[in-house]
Amino acid sequence: PHIHTEEVNLCPLCGSGRHSNFAVGFDYELRTCRNAWNFVACAACSHVWLNPRPATSELPVTYPPHYYAYNYRSVVHPIAAWAKGILDHGKLKGILRYCPGPPTSYLDAGCGDGRFLRAMAAQGVPRSGIFGLELDERVVARLRAEDYQAFCERVEDCQLPEESVDLATMFHVIEHVDDPGAVVRAVRRCLKPGGIFAIETPNVDSWDARLFRDHFWGGYHIPRHWNLFRPATLRKLLEQNGFEVLATEYKTGHSFWMYSVHHWLRYHRVPWPKL
Repeated sequence: PHIHTEEVNLCPLCGSGRHSNFAVGFDYELRTCRNAWNFVACAACSHVWLNPRPATSELPVTYPPHYYAYNYRSVVHPIAAWAKGILDHGKLKGILRYCPGPPTSYLDAGCGDGRFLRAMAAQGVPRSGIFGLELDERVVARLRAEDYQAFCERVEDCQLPEESVDLATMFHVIEHVDDPGAVVRAVRRCLKPGGIFAIETPNVDSWDARLFRDHFWGGYHIPRHWNLFRPATLRKLLEQNGFEVLATEYKTGHSFWMYSVHHWLRYHRVPWPKL
């Protein structure tokens, strides 16, 4: 279908109304709609965002029931899931070294099917202190059945008590939201003094983003990514909302490389669908 959209003419970070075209593309991954989508870049702060973006009423279309984050364990090959589990453990271990002590409470904002909730439980955090936020009611029901504190609500609307969480993570979520500032403030409200907030998000300054910038970069995840960051713009967002940035680290976005090459082969000029 051709779905309804809404204009976003002001920069979600600085509020400037001056912007220029950055990239254009389609939903190459899931093919949920036939709209052409545009990313624009702010002339004032260089932030990149989707304009226009899907109307809120169309989210069930762009996030269909088979969306991978809701069914991670069922769509990933067992060997790949085993390898990913090792990588996830290493990721959390790297984050935990910034914590002032072993966390007793944990929040994963946008927890998907709960794989990081389970990883933190394996680290010894009690399930009564492990919180997950997700927008799919079926996922939340499954996590509650496992005794995790899961809630079907947006991060900016969450009702967790103030200063109740030692560690919060947001892995590939900040790029999906309409108001990144509101999301960051909501997480800060939940964190204890000295608490740690770890974000992972696509980097529009990365090699693959530059190589496939015009149309096919996998990090666009069109039309589900609404805000795209550079290290400088992410730092600005955090510092404007009361955080101190302790570290910036980079990881190889292997899935983005694979999607980028796939999109180029499948949709650039003469397509190679079998390849």
